[in-house]
Amino acid sequence: MGFWSIVPPALAIGLSMLTRQVHLSLFAGLWLGASLLAGGHPLRGLADALERCVAVFADAGNTRVVLFTALVGAVITLGRRAGGVDGFVRWVTERRLVDTPRRARMLSWGLGVLVFVESSITVLVNGAVCRPLFERQRVSRAKLAYLADATSAPVCLLIPLNAWGAYVTQLLAAEGVADPVSALFGSVAFSFYPLFAVALALYVAWTGWDLGPMRRVEQAVTVGVTEPVLEAAVDPGAERFPGSRARARDFVLPVLVMVVMMPVGLLVTGRGSLAAGSGSTAVLWAVLSAIATSALLLLASRQATLSEVTQAAFAGVGELVPLAALMVLAFAIGAICRDLETGRFVASLSQAAVPAVLAPALVFLLGALTAFATGTSWGTFALIVPIAVALASATPDASLAVYVGAALSGGVFGDHCSPISDTTIIASTASGCDHVEHVVTQLPYALAAGAAATLAYVVAGAA
Repeated sequence: MGFWSIVPPALAIGLSMLTRQVHLSLFAGLWLGASLLAGGHPLRGLADALERCVAVFADAGNTRVVLFTALVGAVITLGRRAGGVDGFVRWVTERRLVDTPRRARMLSWGLGVLVFVESSITVLVNGAVCRPLFERQRVSRAKLAYLADATSAPVCLLIPLNAWGAYVTQLLAAEGVADPVSALFGSVAFSFYPLFAVALALYVAWTGWDLGPMRRVEQAVTVGVTEPVLEAAVDPGAERFPGSRARARDFVLPVLVMVVMMPVGLLVTGRGSLAAGSGSTAVLWAVLSAIATSALLLLASRQATLSEVTQAAFAGVGELVPLAALMVLAFAIGAICRDLETGRFVASLSQAAVPAVLAPALVFLLGALTAFATGTSWGTFALIVPIAVALASATPDASLAVYVGAALSGGVFGDHCSPISDTTIIASTASGCDHVEHVVTQLPYALAAGAAATLAYVVAGAA
C-alpha cells in the first residue's frame, strides 16, 4: 500500500485536532482505511469498517480489555457513592496532607507510581481521587491530565509485573530470545523515555514548572478562569448512598485489592510464572475483585442494599461506555493499520544502512513514529520489537537490552504524544480536561523527555 498506508491514521490525527470529536475522527480514519483495502469503494469500506468494530470482540484478549475498561467505572462509582473518594479527600485534608498545590501534584505523581496495574486504570483512579484536590488548590485539570498520563504507561513499563510485562515477554519469546524474562527486566535500565518522563513529571509535580501552553492554562486557573471541560468527563455516580459514611477505606481497599490481584492473576494464569500469565485475564480478575471488595464493604457495613450496589455498579459501567467505545475503535483502526502495513512502511523508510552508533536511536525514533501514527504502544511493540531483536543480533557486540529498551521506549513516547492514543484520551477524560487542551499542553514535556532519550540512545550506541 506504500504511502497510502499512513493516510488513515494521519486523517484520524488531523480530524481529532481540528474537530475535537475523537470518536468520529477515529471512525473516519477506520472508514478510509477500510475503503482503501476495498479497492477504493466507500460503501464497501463503510460496511467493512462496521464489521471490523464487531470483529474486535472475536479476540478474547480485546474483549477482556474492553470489559475491564467499562467495569473500572463500577469501582469508581461504588467508591464515590460510598463516599470513599470524599472520605479520602477529607482524610488527607484534615491532616493537612494535601493543603498546597505542590502536595496535590505530588499525590497525583505518587498514585501514578503506586497503581501500576494497567495504564487505563492508573489514570482513572488518579483522576477520580485528585481532581477535587486539584480544583481546591487551583491547579489546572491540564496539569492533572499531564501528571496522570506521564505516570501511566511509563510506570507500567518500568514496573512490568502487569499485563505489559506479560505481553512483551511473549513477544520476545516469539523472536527466539533464550531468556525473555531476563531480557525484559534488563531492558528496564535502558527504557530511557519512561525514566525521563517519570523523572520530569516528578520535577513538575515538585516545582510546578509550566512549559509552553501549560503556563497560559495555569495562570488562567490561578485567577479563577474556568477551564474548558471535556463533555464526557468522568464523574460517575456523584450521588452518595443514603447510608454512606464517607470512609476512606471504602475506596482505598478496593484499589489496593486491584493492585495486589494483578500479579496474583498473572501467577495463577501462568501456573506460577508471571511471564506466562495472561495480562488481560489478570487485569479483568483484578477489576472484578475490586468490585466484589467494594460491594462486600458496603453490604457488611449496611451503607447500601444489594439493589443499590447493583444499580450503582451498572451506572458506573454506563458512564464509561463511551470510553469502551473508544477502545473498540482504537483496536479496529489498529487492525486496519496492520492490514495496510503502516508500521512496516514507516520501518522501510528507515531501514537504510546506518552507523551502529545510531541504531538504538533509530529504533527508538522508529517506534515513536509508528506509535504516534497508529495511536497504540502495544501494536507498535509487535512491529518494532522483532526489528530491534534482529538489529541487535546482526550488530557485533550489541546489547539486546539496549535495543529492546529503545523499541519499548519509542512505543511509549509516540503513544504519549499521539492524540488518538487510548491512554491520552483516558487521561483527558478522567481529569475532566478538554482532550485537545491536554494534548497541546502535554506535548512540550513529552518532546523534552523524548529529546533527552534520543541523546541517551546515541550515547548507549557508542558505548
